[in-house]
Amino acid sequence: MAKHTARLRSPGDFGLAVQQARLAHGLSQSELAAELDVPQSTISEIESGKATIYVRRLLSIARIIGLEFTATWEEDDAPRD
Repeated sequence: MAKHTARLRSPGDFGLAVQQARLAHGLSQSELAAELDVPQSTISEIESGKATIYVRRLLSIARIIGLEFTATWEEDDAPRD
């Protein structure tokens, strides 16, 4: 399994990390949305970097207090059922 890490400094960074991790696990946006019980459009908005007030606040808080967000994920080599 390949391991990936990304710094999350913007909503776009967060969206890209979600997209890459989702694809690494062989999930479609619809499949991920179903697992989270949200519309597929929500996943699309997140992956496109559309900033929500919560993401902006978290990133602002992190910047002010010197906190760094990173995302780490592994590619899923096993097929999904």
